[in-house]
Amino acid sequence: MVYKLTKDATTEQLKAAGLDEHYVNHNRALYYNNAGGTPWTATYIQAKGDPIADLYEDIAAEEKARATYQWLIDMTDDTDLQDSLKFLREREVIHSLRFREAVEILKSEQGAKKVF
Repeated sequence: MVYKLTKDATTEQLKAAGLDEHYVNHNRALYYNNAGGTPWTATYIQAKGDPIADLYEDIAAEEKARATYQWLIDMTDDTDLQDSLKFLREREVIHSLRFREAVEILKSEQGAKKVF
């Protein structure tokens, strides 16, 4: 999506869109950062080592991504882009549901003695 949205943009258009610093450093390549320009870092990944706690963290991440996709959908009138974002948003919904199911399975099995 990023490539399709920027491939034909002139340097003047990139500059007008506030992407001049990104272009100077990375051309049109992806460079992961948030909407405020803060680069992605592994510190965003939270893990406790407890399967239930970690799954709840995963659920929260999926729900945050779903909300972000919705906000992006709301910001564009490009129907092709909206369709792609809607697919990604729905994928996050499904991921969240599967993680929720996994939490319920773990809770029901918690404390059960397993013999292999």
